[in-house]
Amino acid sequence: MNTIFYSICYLSVLLLIGTFIRSKIKLLQELFIPASVIGGIIGLIIGSTFIPDAWLTEIALFPGILIIPIIASVPLGLEFKGITGKSATRDIGIMSAIMLLVTFTQIFIGYSTNLIFNNLFSFNIYNTFGTELNAGFSGGHGTAGMIGRILKDMNMDYWAIAQGIATTTATFGLIGGIILGIFLINRSVKSSSIPAELKKGYYTDILKQESLGRETMLSSSVDTLAFHISIIFSVCGLAFIILNFFKKYKIPVLSSISVWVIAMILMFGIWKLIKVLKLEWCVDSKVKTRLSSLLTEFAIISAVTTLPFKAVFYYAVPIFTMLILGFISTWFIIKYFSYKYFKNNYPFERFIAMLGTSLGIFLTGLLLLRICDSEFSTPVLGDYSLAFSITALTGTILIATCINLSFQYGPIAPIFLNLIFIFVTIIFIKKLNSIGCE
Repeated sequence: MNTIFYSICYLSVLLLIGTFIRSKIKLLQELFIPASVIGGIIGLIIGSTFIPDAWLTEIALFPGILIIPIIASVPLGLEFKGITGKSATRDIGIMSAIMLLVTFTQIFIGYSTNLIFNNLFSFNIYNTFGTELNAGFSGGHGTAGMIGRILKDMNMDYWAIAQGIATTTATFGLIGGIILGIFLINRSVKSSSIPAELKKGYYTDILKQESLGRETMLSSSVDTLAFHISIIFSVCGLAFIILNFFKKYKIPVLSSISVWVIAMILMFGIWKLIKVLKLEWCVDSKVKTRLSSLLTEFAIISAVTTLPFKAVFYYAVPIFTMLILGFISTWFIIKYFSYKYFKNNYPFERFIAMLGTSLGIFLTGLLLLRICDSEFSTPVLGDYSLAFSITALTGTILIATCINLSFQYGPIAPIFLNLIFIFVTIIFIKKLNSIGCE
């Protein structure tokens, strides 16, 4: 227990160092590199030279553990308000479909890279190699922990390598997405000055500092943060109990489901029950998001700190191939469909927001959108936020499905599955567009 506590203290110091470095170095500010990534790189450099191996062993497990409450919290407070009329439904639906199309393509490219390098170049690549591209690009550093968790639950000894590769793709996607996004904005003469505070990562003016959320509970009874985190962790605990029940009685299919999937399904039910009982006033999605972000920061810094550099370097060529193909295809798909189906309907703003999200994280897309639409005067932010909520839920389940398929049948199974999804999604976009035009 002491080791876990010491490890958290160590990560906290790294996070503070990362925050300080980000606030002082202009290049890192221009690239918008998160403090957690910077701190993680510092931790990676320090390595086991000064830090006990016992600490690093514990830290390597953090991403896989923290991803459970992170994903479980997603349905809590989730609302799909603002979808009124065929036009709004069309816009949100097509944006969701475009991001899903990118998800399917990224996974298709990842597993195709696996198949080609294994068969043509005799690379000894593990069966599940391929989802790391989508997990890193569209999922981000936090999702790297999900990859590790799934494989660890399957007793795969290469789980740390897969987690490290996903962390590598996430870093490449985050930095590359921001650089490409800002370049495209400047080239399109749509740039606006980026506030210095946004670059540094903090506001010195107290009046500009936003509230963390509503205080839904009074501290005389229970702290609001404690109440929200209790809901999240209680659901996670119940998910573990249910999974252990499935495993004890060896129930087919259910006994092999990842615990975070069960937790997410349970949270949908809990949130529905809360709404039926008219108790939604006690949950604030902003508070929930802040707690989820807190866990994500530590998931990221722990994943980067314990990245198995030497093992990942062995896969350098297929990783680089996968990254380049994924980067180009993501840019092409989003640009093509944005300008094809959103003519005279803010195609550039939609393109830039989806590009940032599909290469980095939601906040990357939000950042790029803010640069070219500083007042958020277009309807893009609302459409983009709702579209992301839909695709985020689908993407995590698809990653788990593809890992299980590739483990049993090799990379060919997820390749065909995602190829089918790609064609179906393209047809769906055309159909949705025709409905919206009626």
